[in-house]
Amino acid sequence: MAGELPRLKSPSGRWIVLATVLGSSVAMLDGTVVNIALPRIGDALDADVAGLQWTLSGYTLTLASFILLGGALGDRLGRRKVFVWGTIGFAVASVLCGLAWNIEVLIAARVLQGIAGAMLTPGSLALISASIDPRDRGAAIGLWSGLGGVAGAIGPLLGGWLVEVASWRAVFLINVPLAVAVVLVSLRHVPESKDPNPPLRLDVLGAFVVALGLGALTYGLIDETILLALIGLVLLGVFVVIEMRSTHPLVPPSLFASRIFTAANLVTFAVYAALGGVFFLLLLQLQLVAGYSPLAAGVSTIPITVLMLVLSARAGRWSQRSGPRVPMTLGPVLAAIGLILMLRIGPDANYLLDVLPGVVVFGLGLSALVAPLTGAVLGSVPTAESGIASGVNNAVARTSQLLAVAALPGLAGLSGGAFADPVQFADGFRVAMWICVGLLLGGGAIAAIMIGKPERDVTSVDESVDCKPHCAIVGPAVAPGVAVNEGAR
Repeated sequence: MAGELPRLKSPSGRWIVLATVLGSSVAMLDGTVVNIALPRIGDALDADVAGLQWTLSGYTLTLASFILLGGALGDRLGRRKVFVWGTIGFAVASVLCGLAWNIEVLIAARVLQGIAGAMLTPGSLALISASIDPRDRGAAIGLWSGLGGVAGAIGPLLGGWLVEVASWRAVFLINVPLAVAVVLVSLRHVPESKDPNPPLRLDVLGAFVVALGLGALTYGLIDETILLALIGLVLLGVFVVIEMRSTHPLVPPSLFASRIFTAANLVTFAVYAALGGVFFLLLLQLQLVAGYSPLAAGVSTIPITVLMLVLSARAGRWSQRSGPRVPMTLGPVLAAIGLILMLRIGPDANYLLDVLPGVVVFGLGLSALVAPLTGAVLGSVPTAESGIASGVNNAVARTSQLLAVAALPGLAGLSGGAFADPVQFADGFRVAMWICVGLLLGGGAIAAIMIGKPERDVTSVDESVDCKPHCAIVGPAVAPGVAVNEGAR
């Protein structure tokens, strides 16, 4: 009975929120601190640009491929069980990352970390949805999102500080004590829950085919091997066929019968591809070309986080009153203008004159965009399908970031030892930012043409869907009161 579930202000409710916030923070910190450490990783492990790309892409690849399957496993086997085992796996993989003696070992450990993250990430919100009294569920998810936003905010600062005072290895090892706390609190204070009517089968075939397809495509893009890229595209086509014929698809084709859902995911793909490229290359540009320390580079991007913390809820209310079309069109345009301003970042760049204006305008664009985008996704499908719709949108965001990190350096002429040549890197950075400008403007154009009023009003968007800074790093926010894994079978 719902009345038997703990209230948010009860000791049990607070312990549940603590466990889920710590769990999501482990994955979130990893998504923001690793970028800061890339130059030091490259120096220490004698890695070229491709090695740095795989350091990010290895994690994102398996996370994007298996996140929906991870949510379905939680529904079937027990949400707390899958959450705890995901956390343990993440800690073990983090230790392997921290002990890596060459770039190949680090990449392999990052792949394992992504698999564990696919078990951990959906379970975090699912436990709140299943374990907190419905009367407090929106507030609990708002608290989860807000505290998660704080974790995203301190990520660049913490990462820069760890790299400077300790080593790049500390960026990974910091996950271990957090994971231990998550496991202990979860086992002691978080109740187990399952879907009472789980599907008879899981779409394991679909999950592995999409993983192989994305892996081949990513490898082909990073190594500039056309044959592998084509094989990846063929496998992704096979995945589409599997989903259309499956009785238990990971990605139900019926969702795309909604024009707004389809349009919102196209916008997501274009915009988050740009974001993946920006957050990969901007922190490198600040360190390798502008001469910033890791700590200074991390601090430089904090205005983006602050703006999203302050303005995302207001953007959600604006979208709810007037519809998502205008903010979803204006947001990418503002973000594109911010990137154009960032082209001023060069050797010995002055923060106030050369960095801050672009960062602020870029942050304003993201603040206008992300919550309305989430509302459009959730408002375009029936309430019962909100969980799977949000999960699919999250997977689309991660996939686009994966492909952007794989493709952009090659398209921009950043290959081999480019990170050791500030002049070559600066030239490639400018080319890459113009490509990202094109992606953002393309996303805005799709929104202007295809987005209308959502088929279903999402009345709680302005109360709980405060898309926090992690949205810009790892994917869109999820619906208040629904977990990404609900319906993800």
